[in-house]
Amino acid sequence: MAASPRAKSTGVLTPLELQIMQVLWDAGPSTVSAVQEKLGSDLAYTTVQTMLNVLLRKKKVRRAAVGRAFAYQAAVSRERAVGTALKDLVSRMFGGSGEALLMALIDAEQITPEEIARASQLVGRDDKTETK
Repeated sequence: MAASPRAKSTGVLTPLELQIMQVLWDAGPSTVSAVQEKLGSDLAYTTVQTMLNVLLRKKKVRRAAVGRAFAYQAAVSRERAVGTALKDLVSRMFGGSGEALLMALIDAEQITPEEIARASQLVGRDDKTETK
């Protein structure tokens, strides 16, 4: 599976890379076999191995020898990966406007009134922190 030019240039994970990273974030250091098993799909061992090596080249994972195998672990936090993907989404789809993203979430009914209230509290808390 070839990565899109956008994924290569922005550090955004491809769908398969994201699935593999989710396994590593949840399970911690894992061998190729363990990742393949946790993915629970029809992916060949060599496909998982290739994707882990791609992630290694991208510096998204690290590996260490464990016996005769390598254990891979995430080198990038889930939060950082989410932030990168979100910045890319806002830039590409909403012209860099976080407000436009929020309005789209509201219009598509993907955010509840409770979540909006919580976000408002967080924004209000940040404003108070900055003025002190």
